[in-house]
Amino acid sequence: MAGYPNAPPNYGYGTPPQPPYGQQPYGAPSAPYGAPPQDPYGAAPAPPVVAYPPAPGGSPYGNPFGALMPSQFPPGTDPSLVACFQLADQDKSGFIDDKELQKALSTYDQSFSMRTVHLLMYLFTGTNTRKIGPKEFTQVFYSLQNWRGIFERFDRDRSGKIDANELREALLSLGFSISPAVLDLLVSKFDKSGGKNKAIEYDNFIEYVPG
Repeated sequence: MAGYPNAPPNYGYGTPPQPPYGQQPYGAPSAPYGAPPQDPYGAAPAPPVVAYPPAPGGSPYGNPFGALMPSQFPPGTDPSLVACFQLADQDKSGFIDDKELQKALSTYDQSFSMRTVHLLMYLFTGTNTRKIGPKEFTQVFYSLQNWRGIFERFDRDRSGKIDANELREALLSLGFSISPAVLDLLVSKFDKSGGKNKAIEYDNFIEYVPG
């Protein structure tokens, strides 16, 4: 019978049965084993989706494109800390920028230069977007508390500054051994008095600790 050689006979009633939509006609050769399925309209198959792995050494809070991912406050976060973040987040975007972070930290009697704020944001986000979310804000705050305790332990005269010898002892307590000559250079560089006091304040101290 003409048309479909392997189709069942129709016994003279009407046309031969048609294959279901999208299938090969009866008796037509099938695609080779392992060949990709063909689109019925002849379009090329869509390219595979590429999953980008995290950048080597990158922060788990950032991504390869430099954008900070949304985050939430960790369970049990102090409500006053949540309120502080929400007050700083004036546009209710779920993020605060560098100026807002600087202002938020100042409410806890801590004054930081913008350079220190930028360093903190980079350390806890792994990006240069200069925005920080709830989770990262919480980590910054509790880390600052820890570093403040170390600083005050070695600021024996409660002057709000530590000199080269006190800085050396503080760094030794953290496992860092730095020569006196290098310490003198560091203190001279970050002394806000222009080298007169031979001492550094807390916000400069934390620039040593994370690195």
